[in-house]
Amino acid sequence: MPNPADLDGFDLEILDILQKDNTVPQRSIGEHVHLSAPAVQRRIKRMQASGVIQANIAVVDPAAVALPITIIVEVHIANERYDLINAIKRSFLDAPEVQQCYQVTGEADFVLVVVVASMSDYEVLTRRLFYDNPNVTKFKSLVTMDRVKIGLSLPLARD
Repeated sequence: MPNPADLDGFDLEILDILQKDNTVPQRSIGEHVHLSAPAVQRRIKRMQASGVIQANIAVVDPAAVALPITIIVEVHIANERYDLINAIKRSFLDAPEVQQCYQVTGEADFVLVVVVASMSDYEVLTRRLFYDNPNVTKFKSLVTMDRVKIGLSLPLARD
């Protein structure tokens, strides 16, 4: 991963545009940031190769694909042994219902963002990820009532 100092103002402007809509033609980006389309293309390829740009994805409304329930889950574990931490991380990575997973400090050890079609689907998931895992001591579910803000766009500093 490059040092943030390796990204110049042009890179940050390009990233800002791509975060909002990664289908904007490179010619249009170039016009906006005052670079040629080939220069924009080289910068994008460099940022992809270095891991600054991690993915080009479509953000899908979960309700539109029959996944209307979003649940935030705090997970507490008993043992923080390296192999057990890695095992639980793998279980979260392997669960397609887990949209985001954070290992955190404080009372909980992990915070998950989960999407499911129904509460019975969530019950099945809790058995698989939590009840069947002897290292999970407890978990707390927070069922969301409304999606107020969703995003992956970062607030990029400008020179």
